[in-house]
Amino acid sequence: MARRKDPIEEPRPDARVVRTKRYGRLMDDLFTIPGTRIGFGLDSLIGLVPGLGDAAGTVLSSAILVEAVRARVPIPLLLRMALNLLLDTALGYVPLAGDIADVGFRANKKNARLLEQAIEAGRTHEGSTGAYLARAGLIVVLLLLIMIASAVLTMWLLLTLLNPYK
Repeated sequence: MARRKDPIEEPRPDARVVRTKRYGRLMDDLFTIPGTRIGFGLDSLIGLVPGLGDAAGTVLSSAILVEAVRARVPIPLLLRMALNLLLDTALGYVPLAGDIADVGFRANKKNARLLEQAIEAGRTHEGSTGAYLARAGLIVVLLLLIMIASAVLTMWLLLTLLNPYK
């Protein structure tokens, strides 16, 4: 009786990479505009709500940042990912043109790709866990505070501009 050769096993992708890629697709590429190859996701749909939509989308998108912190990616890479989210949000605040630009920018997919590359390259922070978590937490909290402040400011501006009793 001949022995079967075992197929060469492919290395299994890191669960964080799989999760963030799925999440990036959900947020940036879930639907396709019929007749085109242009995709958009929940981030674009949520961003259509003036003021709060872009901030809410960024809060949801910060889930990839949390995964990056869990993977202990280097602080400079974490900052780059946070800047991608800030730019995505800033683009979304520009009426109509910003929503179109938001579809093209795809911050979630970019951040998922950055996380995947860091994990595959084995780039992790090797220093003190406490110091790393303090700096990483500060980045995430500052990002969320900027989003909340920008949403409040946008809503205040909208209400001021639309106030019929000036």
